[in-house]
Amino acid sequence: MAKNFKNIAYLNHGNQRQKLAFYELNHYKILEKLKKYNPILTGTIPIEIDIAESDLDVICECKNHAEFLAYLQQEFSTFKNFKVHTTLQNNIAATIAEFKTEHFLVEIFGQDIPTTKQNAYRHMVVEHHILQKKGADFKQQIRELKVSGIKTEPAFAKLLGLKGDPYVALLELEEKD
Repeated sequence: MAKNFKNIAYLNHGNQRQKLAFYELNHYKILEKLKKYNPILTGTIPIEIDIAESDLDVICECKNHAEFLAYLQQEFSTFKNFKVHTTLQNNIAATIAEFKTEHFLVEIFGQDIPTTKQNAYRHMVVEHHILQKKGADFKQQIRELKVSGIKTEPAFAKLLGLKGDPYVALLELEEKD
């Protein structure tokens, strides 16, 4: 059965770092404050391949980047090391905020794309599926590559023998509904 990544309750039943992420996301009301932007926690912590430096990646759907940027500033600017900017990512406008909570670096990423259609979510779902199939040894190999400095998608591509751009190659493995 597929994991429901849209509800972070699963984190509270996970490993210690997942439980800590669950606590901090709730304590600081991060997802609650972002509710109108359909937030989803993505990245390595939800699928248990995080390393010490891994951050909490929260993706959002935003229609108006100026409004989203102002809202992020209003809600999160009191956090340590807060910064926010709008840029282009894959030729699509993206507003990105970054700040520190007690135990995590948090990155909030917004694009005018439904969150379940954004690449971060799609990559995580594909990676989760692969990890379920490949098991604990594969998961450990991914972590080791990440510790050595290789990013997540390139680590998967390397172990799976995928050619070309690892970010594109992983999306080609998506299961079509």
